[in-house]
Amino acid sequence: MSMESFQGLRPTVWIGKQGVTSVMIDEIRRQLKSRKVVKVRWLRNTEVDPVKVADVAGAVLVEVRGRTLVLKERRDGSSGSSPRNI
Repeated sequence: MSMESFQGLRPTVWIGKQGVTSVMIDEIRRQLKSRKVVKVRWLRNTEVDPVKVADVAGAVLVEVRGRTLVLKERRDGSSGSSPRNI
């Protein structure tokens, strides 16, 4: 999937007032197994560290734009790449 195609991807996980919870991380992991790529959005008044979310979920942080991040399933032996911030 090319970088341009992430723009058309709809967010499937929304982080609300409670922030990143273990239930949220479990949902991200579940979606990564079935979809391979997950787009996550969060509220303005919620503090989210995209690098930490990716690390805890065991995913690769692909892109961060504003209050939206894109995670990709981590393959065995993959150290991941640095995220693209815009």
